Amino acid sequence: MNEMTKLTPKDFETDQEVRWCPGCGDYAILKAVQRIMPEIGAIPEKTVFVSGIGCSSRFPYYMETYGFHTIHGRAPAVATGVKLANPELDVWIITGDGDALSIGGNHTMHLIRRNLDCQFLLFNNEIYGLTKGQYSPTSRVGTRSPSTPFGSVDRPVTPCAFALGSGARFVARGIDTHKNLGNVLKAAHGHRGTSFVEIYQNCIVYNDDVFAPFTAKPNAAENQLWVEHGKPMLFNGGTMGIALDRIDLHLHVVDVVDGNWQAAGVLVHDENNRGIAHMLVDMRVDQGLPIALGVIYQNPAPTFESAVVEQNAAAAKGKKPDLQALIAKGQNWTVEA
Repeated sequence: MNEMTKLTPKDFETDQEVRWCPGCGDYAILKAVQRIMPEIGAIPEKTVFVSGIGCSSRFPYYMETYGFHTIHGRAPAVATGVKLANPELDVWIITGDGDALSIGGNHTMHLIRRNLDCQFLLFNNEIYGLTKGQYSPTSRVGTRSPSTPFGSVDRPVTPCAFALGSGARFVARGIDTHKNLGNVLKAAHGHRGTSFVEIYQNCIVYNDDVFAPFTAKPNAAENQLWVEHGKPMLFNGGTMGIALDRIDLHLHVVDVVDGNWQAAGVLVHDENNRGIAHMLVDMRVDQGLPIALGVIYQNPAPTFESAVVEQNAAAAKGKKPDLQALIAKGQNWTVEA
């Protein structure tokens, strides 16, 4: 395809029947990704979607690009190989909370700390959907499922906290059906390095409405904080904000009177502030705090593949490789007949 051809979202749709449960949040995420592809200047033959195992991992079949449907938890490893083989490719990783944080937790951690240039989209529905509703690493304490009939006693993982702890340079959150998801995805694509995006995704069959306390229309205004760099952390129509208790060092909600957020001590979002980012991702509705959404943290650093390419180029300028000398290096011995 000519790079100058003007593409539309339909150019990124395949002829495959999209097979998720009716009402699944994955449909909305798929449409959001297809919608932003022309806006970011994506070229199908230079774009690769890599997935692991799970409901979300059907994604590559529905994108008119290159794609790999790999094995459970190993999408980061395959994506790393793809990017190192051809750093010019635009790599997207599609995964779920079980795929990325259970069997794939180790691979996810190393992808993030290496800072491979890719978009890592984690669909979080707090359940194993494909294998019929077992509890996952993000399931809440008390979650009843086929594998926890009396309720889960595990303390759940907070995906964004995991990413920050692994050294992430870009951390963001979105909601499957929210109009702002496209903007979050475009911001992730614009970042050079591993862009970690957690997307709250409703599993209508096995964990329906688990996010309703902040996604349901009557609750959204009071329980969603969409942060934007350089702007005050306001929500509920600007009548409430987030402030920092500088004695106990914790975030709390303050009322904003007549729009005077400065007098209320509302924080201005600085996406380079890692300390505040850690506090933001830990906010929960059951603590009386809104859920932080949008680009929560961004602080670019050199990417893994650029370092590898640079190292390879430097090595190529040195002495001619001698495989036999390498094999014979160090302690060795000769076995005689």
